[in-house]
Amino acid sequence: MTTSLDQAVETIAPKPGRLSRAAASVPGAIRSIRSSPGALSAGLGILAFMVLISLMSVIWTPYPPAATGVGPVSSAPSAAHWFGTDSVGSDVFSRTIAAGRTDVLYTVLVVVIALVVGSVWGALAGFFGGWFETITLRLLEVVQAFPALLMALFIITILGPGAINVILVVTIIPLPEFVRLARAEVMTKKNWQFAEAARMVGNRPLVVLFKHLMPNSWRPLLAYASVSAAWVCGNIAALGFIGVGIQPDAVEWGSMIARGQADVVNGAWWESFFPGMGVLLLAIGCQLIGDGIAARNRGEQR
Repeated sequence: MTTSLDQAVETIAPKPGRLSRAAASVPGAIRSIRSSPGALSAGLGILAFMVLISLMSVIWTPYPPAATGVGPVSSAPSAAHWFGTDSVGSDVFSRTIAAGRTDVLYTVLVVVIALVVGSVWGALAGFFGGWFETITLRLLEVVQAFPALLMALFIITILGPGAINVILVVTIIPLPEFVRLARAEVMTKKNWQFAEAARMVGNRPLVVLFKHLMPNSWRPLLAYASVSAAWVCGNIAALGFIGVGIQPDAVEWGSMIARGQADVVNGAWWESFFPGMGVLLLAIGCQLIGDGIAARNRGEQR
């Protein structure tokens, strides 16, 4: 009887080899999704959904996002409050979608500024070289010598919290990579035949750079911009979480997570979970867009 029972258990129970093979296949599955042609469409779909929900909060939310006492304190998700309420009775769903408007807007704004400034700066350094390139590289090394969040905290401590200061600080973090990537692209292509032909017909150096070289270098920069947006969103939320973000009382995902963390140990997981999911979804969408663009670039190069 014992032998037959042991055999049955052994047959039903998953083998260690199966578990290890299944666990090992997870990273491969993730890589295949990220490198598939549908990664770009999936990322754009997620981002479009996030933008649509955020814009919807401008004209409609079930309750005023900043209002307190609209429901029972730390109430679980229900038909009246889809994402529950927090420790002061605010509606978590209303605050989450309103906070998405802030985080999505700031993420896009920071990435666009870093992309434009970094691309122009790096292109000029790679095209002209000389002392300008040397100073640029030394300055980038100084900036990148500091951990990103530590440097952000240092600058915010000096300048103080606020929307403009947060945009400035979070833009500085990805800027060196944009500069380096644009410099490398221009240095690689400035001696190609199309650039030489543009010079031979009498175009000025800046015309060759901005009209011919930079338009042929935008795809790697755009792919990195999408990937960088995931980190930018995380940095904005991190600053809000530690209380030095846009404003201490702003409706923002990071500050919402910080506001609800004390109640998580009491079982009110929803207060931090849903704004955390907002950060995660935005990061995944941006990452998939970057991976999709990179996969298309590799396909065209073949």
